[in-house]
Amino acid sequence: MLVAGLLICAGTLVVEPSAARAGSGCANAKLRPNGRNAAAIDAATLCVIDRVRAAHGMRALRSNPQLGTVAGSQVASMLRWNYFADVRPSGQTPFALVVVTHYQAHAAAISVGQNIAWANGSYTTPEHVVADWMASAPHREIMLSSEFRDAGAAVMPALPSVLHAGRRGAVYAVEFGARR
Repeated sequence: MLVAGLLICAGTLVVEPSAARAGSGCANAKLRPNGRNAAAIDAATLCVIDRVRAAHGMRALRSNPQLGTVAGSQVASMLRWNYFADVRPSGQTPFALVVVTHYQAHAAAISVGQNIAWANGSYTTPEHVVADWMASAPHREIMLSSEFRDAGAAVMPALPSVLHAGRRGAVYAVEFGARR
């Protein structure tokens, strides 16, 4: 089986709210994550990404539960093991995490991309996080890749202490995938 992967690590930048206008119209795009609204934030994050893609003449991504599970596992891992990176301290890459799911079933090959981010205060909204990714060439490239067809998002309303930014904030992960 031929397998290809695209992995990029994300940090967060401060971007003016106007940079996220493409996310306008998405329910909960301006919502700050808390312990009760993770599913709404996950859906809003994918919606904002799809609005950005549509503004660039691209089709929407399909929400995929396996990719969502990997994204959730990634944010939980960063908090539990106190790190902020695409590759886990154990050496597991996003690609390695996706290939052990059913995502690759019946596919000759898959491609995987990942964007991660952290933010605090008013910057924890899906609208701000996606705007930050759009302001970063590697993250923008992943989000606007016509190769990717599927995605799964996850957020947790906390920060790893290794960031030295306090505990009040949020960590995001979006897994992008394509099956061929």
